[in-house]
Order: sequence, then structure tokens, then C-alpha cells
Amino acid sequence: MPLDSKTRVRAGSSSTLDLPPPFRAIALREMGDAFAHATAVAASEGAGTLVHVGRFDLAEFAVVLEPDEPLRAARRTIYAGMAALADTLAAFAPPEKPIAIHWPDAIVVDGGLVGGGRLGWPSDADDDATPPWLVFAAMIRTVAIGEHEPGVRPLATALAEEGFVDLNSGRMIESFARHLMVAIDAWQQDRFAEVAKSYLSRIPPEQRARQHIDDNGDLLLHRAGGAVERCALLPTLGAPSWLDPATGAPRR
Repeated sequence: MPLDSKTRVRAGSSSTLDLPPPFRAIALREMGDAFAHATAVAASEGAGTLVHVGRFDLAEFAVVLEPDEPLRAARRTIYAGMAALADTLAAFAPPEKPIAIHWPDAIVVDGGLVGGGRLGWPSDADDDATPPWLVFAAMIRTVAIGEHEPGVRPLATALAEEGFVDLNSGRMIESFARHLMVAIDAWQQDRFAEVAKSYLSRIPPEQRARQHIDDNGDLLLHRAGGAVERCALLPTLGAPSWLDPATGAPRR
């Protein structure tokens, strides 16, 4: 399980966010970096620390987790976080609005990229040892700033353009925290099977392929005739597919 809510969370100060136990919030100013800050304080602040940035155009946050399994298996936390993120958006989406995940880390709303998630761990962590912490971070574009004409960038979008009228960054973070706890509980009880099921249900189906997540997080595509294609997870985690390194925001 990726988070022990009973024993591994430090007492926190009050927050304007309504978060369930065991989360405690750290707010950063607009120019802050939630992922960088969470990885910097993970060892000292402990599991349940949730860092968020006050921005108008983006919902940006990161949560510290403490796994209880070796790193090579614990990296599957990316799937729990992504499933929780997709479920959060689905809960606030207009009726029939499609929410999809593009493997492994991008969130797409009605065909347009809005953001995604990423995973961090200590740089000196051993694949065969349990890491002291993981950080799952997410960034979702809520408003498209500087692009006044719909359809200017057809491969990218923002929640406001897709009819999300009742979802601000605070509500998204609160909802995400609850959905993440549901995913973690499912992982504890079903040994990851339920998490995988939830995640895979959001991936566009591969033609004639059955999808499966391996114990080390790789995506396996079982094709007709018995052929198996392996999509390695680890190489993708160093450079999130949805993140524009020049802007530090979701690609446009």
C-alpha cells in the first residue's frame, strides 16, 4: 500500500482546504513549484503532506506518500494517482463529457490535453528496497490564458472551455484527496487489482489487445495470436508526456 494513514503522518496546522485525514496542506505562492517543494520536504514532513500552489489558470498540487513495498513495485502509485485524478474530473464534468488517460500520465478531456500527473522518489533509492517516500504531483489547466478563440489549439484545452463551471482548484484538490484515499484503500484490500481496473478503464482501447499492468508497473498489451507488447513505465517517468519543460505547464 502506498500510504499508511494510521502511523506515518505528522500533525499539521489548519488549512483553508477541507482535507480528510491524514492530509495536511502547505500553500505556496503563485510562482511556487508543488512537485519540487514536495520532494524537497518529503523526508522531513512525512506522508500526507499536500503542497498546493495558488494559481488562477492551473490547479497544481503534490502529495507525499510512504510506500511499504520495494520501489520497483511502488512506482505503480502513478496509476493510483492518475485514476484518482480522472475520477475527480469525472465527478465535476458535464454529462457525457469523456475523461481519458493517455498512458501513462496524461489527462485528456474530450480529446484535448488538460494536464496530467508525475511521480518522484529519492534519487539514491534502490529498486529492491522500500523508499522512504514517493511524491505524486498533478497539474490541470483550468483556464486557457491568452488564447481567446476556441479551437486555436485543437490538441489542448482547459476545464473552463469544456463546461466545468463548478470546479475551482480548491475543490479539485479536496476531491482528489478523497478519491486518492479510495484508491489507496482498494490497493490495500485487493493487492492493486482494483486500482489497475480503474486506471485501465480510462485508457482508449488498443485494437485487439487486452491490457494488463505488470508487477513493476509496465503496461502489457496482449494481442491476438498470443503476442505480448511491453511498454516500460520507468523510462517515461523522468519526462512527463504532458509537461512543457519550457513553460513548466501542460503542453499547448
